[in-house]
Amino acid sequence: MKPPRPSIADLAAFDEIIDVRSPAEFAEDHIPGAINCPVLDNDQRIEVGTLYKQVSPFEAKKIGAAYVSENIARHLRASFLDRPRNWKPLIYCWRGGDRSGSMSIVFRAIGWHAGHLDGGYKAWRSHVIACLEALPAQFEFKIIAGATGSAKTAVLQAIGDLGEQILDLEDLASHKGSVLGELPKQPQPSQKWFETSLLQTLQKLDPNRPIYVEAESRKIGNLHLPQALIERMRGSECLNIIASLDARVDFLLKDYAYFLNQPDFLIQRLDVLRSLQSRETLSRWSQFIHAGEWSSLVRELLELHYDPLYRGSQNRNFSGMQDSPDFTTGDLSPTGIAQLATAIVQSRRAQIA
Repeated sequence: MKPPRPSIADLAAFDEIIDVRSPAEFAEDHIPGAINCPVLDNDQRIEVGTLYKQVSPFEAKKIGAAYVSENIARHLRASFLDRPRNWKPLIYCWRGGDRSGSMSIVFRAIGWHAGHLDGGYKAWRSHVIACLEALPAQFEFKIIAGATGSAKTAVLQAIGDLGEQILDLEDLASHKGSVLGELPKQPQPSQKWFETSLLQTLQKLDPNRPIYVEAESRKIGNLHLPQALIERMRGSECLNIIASLDARVDFLLKDYAYFLNQPDFLIQRLDVLRSLQSRETLSRWSQFIHAGEWSSLVRELLELHYDPLYRGSQNRNFSGMQDSPDFTTGDLSPTGIAQLATAIVQSRRAQIA
């Protein structure tokens, strides 16, 4: 009888994790820490798959075996000749089938204790989904709320600097969470890699201590928050920042300064609001952009778009807003943000004392 194949629970028992899927599959998501040694590259995988469907499985397997053999030999020469006899790698592909099985056979024939992950990447993906359904219920979240421009992310990071636990979802998502939240030259990760990164972050947090997190909608840019997480957040205590309009305008002008050099891109992003704002309003905002009247643009965006949306959504979506303590400020400079963070942390510590 063959010994049982290693599972996700056995990852730590191996010296190295090798993902033999194509580079495109690896880029979408992979087990953290794995290295990519594809036994079929992107084009080869398409070619073999096409042969399998349009010609026959036999023809596909012949050419596939040739590619796999060549690629395993190349990886062996380039990456693994220096590994010692007692090296113990774990190898996986999509479902733990032919691709990972082929490399496992070669490595075991050499004498290495190569493991062949049961269920492959699909087992990892099921593990991520199951953990993200269960983990949020273990945590006590403190929600940093406030209208757009209240420097919530900066305050959250300053709270982290004070030694508190934080969950920075916008950092994980590479997006600021609004219509204008797209970061220059920084694409968002895939949904699957976002969830893998989120799981890694949650697993490092202590459930016996509170976790501060910014109030978010169900989506951050193109990425969806797991249902269990958003539900847990929406039932948590809120800490509400009330910043003056002038302070918010000044903060946003600094925080989104990269837009000032790309007016056409900014106009394009604002065009998605055409179903919510009149042509006259969008035309006026375009004029503000071309004239460099940035303060007028930001002030109107807050007053006509973001603030009405905020008023309509926060009380409806976050039950903790009903009794949330307010933290009022007219200063969102670095000093003012640090003071806000200190006041929020001290208020929580005073509740415990």
